Amino acid sequence: MAVDSKYLQILPDEIFPARERAAWMSRMEEGVPFSRRLLMLLKQLLPPLVAFVVFIGGWELIASLTNAPVYLVPKPSDIVKAAIENRSGLWVSVRTTTFEAVLGFILSIILGIAGAILLASSKWIEKSVYPYAIILQTIPIVAIAPLIVIWFDAGMNAIVIITFLIGFFPMLSNTLIGLNSTDQNMSNLFYLYNANGFQTMWKLRIPAALPYIVAGLKISCTLSVVGAIVGEYIAGIGGGQGGLGYAITYAAARLKTPYLFACGLSASALGIIFFLLVNAFAKWLLSSWHESEMKRDN
Repeated sequence: MAVDSKYLQILPDEIFPARERAAWMSRMEEGVPFSRRLLMLLKQLLPPLVAFVVFIGGWELIASLTNAPVYLVPKPSDIVKAAIENRSGLWVSVRTTTFEAVLGFILSIILGIAGAILLASSKWIEKSVYPYAIILQTIPIVAIAPLIVIWFDAGMNAIVIITFLIGFFPMLSNTLIGLNSTDQNMSNLFYLYNANGFQTMWKLRIPAALPYIVAGLKISCTLSVVGAIVGEYIAGIGGGQGGLGYAITYAAARLKTPYLFACGLSASALGIIFFLLVNAFAKWLLSSWHESEMKRDN
């Protein structure tokens, strides 16, 4: 007797493990016709596309009918025109901010995960150090940014440090929660087999914490873009190599509102791209074994 795919999804892992269930569902999807899969994709994409078209069209229509000044409420067509006219400078700004955000993001990943592993290795260290990490997170970054500029000079170094500080705590906190959430039965099993602390950490606790680490990545990747722009506001250097933070400041000071919108939308698109890349990495890493990223037939 054939087994209904919907029934397979609600079976507990003890009866039908997640990895086997994912393989089963993958084989089932291979038999789905391409036209049906395309229709399912269109059903997912159509509602947000319709909402986008309605929003942009309504904005364009209302701004045209009210004859609102361009410097006050620019039309979407004005924003696109400003982006095209300033495309070379906008591209340089996006590229600069991307480079700064990526550097700060990578630094927050390395130090955040390493710090969490260190704290999780000893309860004494965790109780001693973690409160200070929380205090560092609660201090507004604009309050310590002048110190960062004094210590590291204005420019790339200070911006990367500010980006790192904004994205560091989500990585540290999520990774630490994951490392401390390891199944106690599995920990006892490793203890019975005389596994040392390094073996338990590397082979049990870190793999078990991967979903939490991925959650931290999803938060930190978008904050890295925010951190880079904030850093450019405070410690950025203008001119031809200025980032989006400098471009936004420049456009606002000269009431170039269409270009200001273009810069803001570019920053938003950059954050979305970062998130989509991390989300794709999460699916690749977890889809074969963890419930959070497994495909479901709703």
